[in-house]
Amino acid sequence: MTAAADRVPSSAFFVTSAVFHYLGPACAVLLFARIDVLGVAWLRIASAAVVFAAWRRPWRVWGSSTWRQRRLLLALGTVLGVMNSVFYLALDRLPLGTVGAIEFLGPVLLAAVGVRSRRNVLALLLAVTGVYLLTDVHLVDEPLGLALAFGNCVLFTFYVILGHRLAENGGASGIDRLGASMLIAMIVVAPVGITDAAVTVTTPVLLAAAFGVGICSSVIPYVCDQLAMARISRAAFALMLSLLPATAAIIGIIVLAQIPSWLEAVGIALVITGVAVHQERRETA
Repeated sequence: MTAAADRVPSSAFFVTSAVFHYLGPACAVLLFARIDVLGVAWLRIASAAVVFAAWRRPWRVWGSSTWRQRRLLLALGTVLGVMNSVFYLALDRLPLGTVGAIEFLGPVLLAAVGVRSRRNVLALLLAVTGVYLLTDVHLVDEPLGLALAFGNCVLFTFYVILGHRLAENGGASGIDRLGASMLIAMIVVAPVGITDAAVTVTTPVLLAAAFGVGICSSVIPYVCDQLAMARISRAAFALMLSLLPATAAIIGIIVLAQIPSWLEAVGIALVITGVAVHQERRETA
């Protein structure tokens, strides 16, 4: 696998990740009419956990980890489970492009705190202005949706922090650690999602569709991220993140027919620009 992956440009992995990162959730929204939201969220996590379990056998990572490493795996798994659930609850109330744009306010803020530069001040101002415009559009009709979107933003920020801590820890490959965290996430979300997901037991087509959502949302993009991050700098990867809010808006238009108003379009564009402008701390050799 490694030899084959080395022949693929790192940008191809990231573009693939960007497409599937929001294509899966867009398809999940279509399932909300047949399965309750938290049921879809649990099925996404569970199907990804099953794929990782069969492919990577991630429980071996748990067995070979120290207690400090296990605490990180537990923390990341908990964040993944809660984050995906809150993300889907937000998508049930707000357009995909809006939720995707708000999601990236956290990473821009992290960069501004980590590197105090004029460039990051500008990036933060652009992102905050864009999110303000999006908030102003939806504040009256969907206050709960906005609260969930900002909750997802906070959780995504924790995901970024924990993900970097786990990557710095060494040991087994990032994909194996991701698989272990996904198994934990499946257990975390089971109490609130497994009952709603039970409807798929008697409807194989729904189960297959939910399984596809899990592969599109939590297997393909995360694996592509690992393969891209292994070959490009953290700063370059951060710059490429600007594709994600744009991808969310485009997929929302194509798959869900969620056409943004001109004010929403301006807000999303400002967030995209802020993510593109922001600068991460340089890695030292």
